[in-house]
Amino acid sequence: MAQPLPPVPGIRLSAVPARIKDWQRDDLLLIEIAEGASVSATFTQNAFCAAPVLVAKAHIRQGDIRALLINAGNANAATGERGLKTAQQSCEGVAEELSIQARQVLPFSTGVIGEHLPVQKILDALPGAVDNLQADAWDTAARAIMTTDTRPKTASRTLDIAGETITIAGIAKGAGMIQPNMATMLAYVATDARIAQPVLDNLVKEAVSASFNRISVDGDTSTNDACVLIASGATGGAIAPDSEAYAQLKAALIDVHIELAQAIVKDGEGATKFVTVQVNNAASSEEALRMAFEIGESPLVKTALYASDPNWGRLVMAIGNAGAENLDTSKISVFLDEVQIVEAGGRAESYTEEAGQKVFEQSAFTITVDLQRGDASEHIWTCDFSHEYVTINAEYRT
Repeated sequence: MAQPLPPVPGIRLSAVPARIKDWQRDDLLLIEIAEGASVSATFTQNAFCAAPVLVAKAHIRQGDIRALLINAGNANAATGERGLKTAQQSCEGVAEELSIQARQVLPFSTGVIGEHLPVQKILDALPGAVDNLQADAWDTAARAIMTTDTRPKTASRTLDIAGETITIAGIAKGAGMIQPNMATMLAYVATDARIAQPVLDNLVKEAVSASFNRISVDGDTSTNDACVLIASGATGGAIAPDSEAYAQLKAALIDVHIELAQAIVKDGEGATKFVTVQVNNAASSEEALRMAFEIGESPLVKTALYASDPNWGRLVMAIGNAGAENLDTSKISVFLDEVQIVEAGGRAESYTEEAGQKVFEQSAFTITVDLQRGDASEHIWTCDFSHEYVTINAEYRT
């Protein structure tokens, strides 16, 4: 069992039931942020982004964010002007309860697209949420934002910087509609370190690039994705971006983001396999990533993964579909962990079906492609497609 997440000084959380759907569980999360904190975020690149995303983008540009409000069960996406109004009403409700301004609240929603948000249920639940705010509620918070997730996603680190104990805690949700350029996922990571706003803005982009933008469950980008990074500044002095302390903190923050991102893939809807796709010696990083995603998102590859069928023909098919210009297939090698299946563009002489089968039957393994055409290497994390994935999504609204 995972250890409970530690409190982060300057952050309080509260999870309460708003009954947004017909379920008996917490589905509304309020996060209160100390005055003077820095808050940065990245958002979905889906052109049909949800109303709360549009409102959150507008509010975060003004700075001085003091609260986050997240609801599960309804995405408030594709809801037009009415959706924007309800997202703003949610912010106004939080502002009234916390005696702050509505522009200091970032709203987030996850759930069914195209249905209007029952905003009155949220407003009715807010007084209880404010009364229940506490520092040690990270784990209940992680459960409140779940939709098709089978388990909460949490991660934390503590480190010593200049004699001060710095804490990092993070939660995420997501199991389907997961693809880069945000991936349906939401993530919230906080630290009590003091990080200047411009530095934090760069840091969240780096952390997301190394984590959430390297995962794919099904290749679909949600309308609601967001990742928020908070530096409350409650502990220690300002950390200079060129210092050893910053390098230490940055590494720990990226580790937390990666752990959360991998947890999403491992809990992919119906997933039974966690697979790393590594592409080495590509002409560029862009080429390597494009090929890794071509492999990791191919339905034929993903169904072979589920079947534990080392059908390596599907792998070379995906490699050839990745759009690498003037690709010399005679130089390509492919490995399943340490087992080489492709050599000089064809089946490796040492390869046996039994060896490939043994790797494919594992719950986690790595597919490595060596292109031998440059010095760029990149990786992604993906999972298989199972019968359960189809069932979950076929019955999502029923």
